[in-house]
Amino acid sequence: MTCRDEILATAQQIIRAKGINEFTISEVIHQMMNNGTQFKESTIRTHITSRLCANAPDNHTITYNDFERIGNGIYKQL
Repeated sequence: MTCRDEILATAQQIIRAKGINEFTISEVIHQMMNNGTQFKESTIRTHITSRLCANAPDNHTITYNDFERIGNGIYKQL
């Protein structure tokens, strides 16, 4: 499973549990660490804040429009 795949699955799990389309970076990192992820916290943060975020500055060759930042450290799934 790629980091992106794991983040997407974890974010969806958090969204279902909360009942609203909203999650924080900390929630994703905490859940992934509890699930025994192989990825470092910094890698997870970079993916969420930059590579997977539709409204982030274009700093990477490959990006995805999976999430949108809706507040400071708060994201929603698109």
